[in-house]
Amino acid sequence: INTMLAAVRTAAASNCAFASMRSFSGSASFRPARWASPIVSGLSGGLSGFRSSVHTPRRLFSTGKTAEVILVGCGAPDKGMGWYHAVQMLDGKVPSSNLTSIIEPYFLGAGASSDAGVDFAAWQGEVEADHEVKFFKSLSDLPVVDPKTSPRVALISGRTADNPALLTSSIAAGCNTIYLEKPGAPTVAELQSMKQEAAANNVTVLMGYNKNVCKYVSKVRDFASKNEGLVTFVSNNAYENTKESLGECFERNSEGMLKNMAIHELALLVSFYDVTVENIASVVADKEFSSVQTLAGPSGEERTDFDKIKFTITTKSGKQVSVAADRCGGSDSYATVVNDGKEIFKYSMPDEEDEIMVAEIQGRFPNAMPYFFPQDPDYITVKERVSSFCATGKEAEGVATIDIGVETLRVAEFLTPELQKQLA
Repeated sequence: INTMLAAVRTAAASNCAFASMRSFSGSASFRPARWASPIVSGLSGGLSGFRSSVHTPRRLFSTGKTAEVILVGCGAPDKGMGWYHAVQMLDGKVPSSNLTSIIEPYFLGAGASSDAGVDFAAWQGEVEADHEVKFFKSLSDLPVVDPKTSPRVALISGRTADNPALLTSSIAAGCNTIYLEKPGAPTVAELQSMKQEAAANNVTVLMGYNKNVCKYVSKVRDFASKNEGLVTFVSNNAYENTKESLGECFERNSEGMLKNMAIHELALLVSFYDVTVENIASVVADKEFSSVQTLAGPSGEERTDFDKIKFTITTKSGKQVSVAADRCGGSDSYATVVNDGKEIFKYSMPDEEDEIMVAEIQGRFPNAMPYFFPQDPDYITVKERVSSFCATGKEAEGVATIDIGVETLRVAEFLTPELQKQLA
């Protein structure tokens, strides 16, 4: 067994480019107990891998009641966040959800003849053959239900710019709960308007900030509550460090790093460290770490954004916390506690236990976006809590509300020009 686990660790580190837990001199490096699980292998053809079960490190138990889930914005197989949400629900990993419909305007419309559209059509056919799931081009094509008697969740995972209109259409389709992927809207004003529209229709909006329920975050927060030190949340992506790769990234994530990649960390600051625009006393960029570039994307249009950023916020209430994000830093996320210049604690995602899960899922989906895998259990947790809330009214513990979402977006809009000015 030890030999097998060693092989899994090696595969996870080399094939997935995921960093495992690291030990540092003088640092408390926590290593959860391992357990053996068979590695999914020999997967080939159609949805054979899609139908196979994989290791789920956190078993979730349903209340017995389910909410209908409408996935709004699926995206391409292996690439779209919505697609990965669908995979998890169709795998039965979200027991309080019942995925019935997938809304995909682009690949069922103008993008149908593209290469990705052809792949989507093949996946659609396999899903329809194996599951009672229907595909629609628009929310208006759905049968309308009474939100007072039929619990229905809209999981909105489309383009950020489309979210305001998608929320309106979801409410019209009888959805009484909205799961809204980050950052929710392009601007604070739009997200505030969405919040008001939902409230006027008695619809609850919860945000897909999965790091709020993440293991490494809770471990570090617990340690820091008992020990003095500066907490730093670190997020990495695995883009190639080239102008072409980063230019494509800047264009596809045109809202900017602080409203996209690092928005999860800002949500942690708002949720747990009393960070609001009004409560920020100072923000200081780490100029040695940080970088801003102006690059052209595939369309030829130039955009200016951070390719990496690190900063420390001090609040008026005396709290201090740091964030670091690097587009080309790898595929791990972690948090540290530093006291007097010495790192005294670190916890990573994935940790050694989760490396087994990462290797298994990559075996099923070798071409999928690498960042899906280490966050797999947290995506499940958020969907389960939102679905359970819709079905039973049970509080979605730890899940960010739209109020958190609005303030997080406010902080992002405040920080972006300030940090760019400091780095100019």
